[in-house]
Amino acid sequence: MIDFTQYNNRNISDDYFYLDVEKPPVTWQGKFKRVVKRTLSGELFVGLWIVFREMIKFDIHTVQYPLEKLPISPRYRALHQIKRLVESGNQACIGCGLCEKICISNCIQIDTKYGSKGRKVVKGYSINLGRCIYCGYCAEVCPELAITHGQDYEHVSEQRAHYATLPDLVTPMDIFKAGKQKPYPGFGSLTPNADNNVKKTPLAY
Repeated sequence: MIDFTQYNNRNISDDYFYLDVEKPPVTWQGKFKRVVKRTLSGELFVGLWIVFREMIKFDIHTVQYPLEKLPISPRYRALHQIKRLVESGNQACIGCGLCEKICISNCIQIDTKYGSKGRKVVKGYSINLGRCIYCGYCAEVCPELAITHGQDYEHVSEQRAHYATLPDLVTPMDIFKAGKQKPYPGFGSLTPNADNNVKKTPLAY
């Protein structure tokens, strides 16, 4: 039989220091006396001096938004992006529809068709940003790392059903040609030293 007597005492230590806190007054006479006492003791002037001292320092910590912006974590899940292939510049999305299936808020819609070469191509891709909860499941399930989350969090709209279409999500061609398309840093992406770790296959000898 286990004795739980030692656990009945919730006090971890007996060396407590009790503050002498006086009870708040109830009557108006007591409240008036407390106001007079605090005023004569200088508590009000001490607080005003602290405020004035911090004011004359001119050490402003306020971020002047939108001229200044705080740095965002690289893992921040903001507005979606669709990457382009580095080799050809085409969009990396193959239209498999996994992001549409795994989306728990049913905000992704994909329309595909067969192109001239008999391969499936993406005809339309839209995300209802009013329903999206930015969980990141679509980016995790994508086998081509085509859809990712960017750093653009300023997408305010007056409409509740605000959609982002395919031209809005794909990396612009001028940014891609300038080499400014940032790779996806999440799960499944290449590490910075991936080129050094790649080994030749037996067919390469």
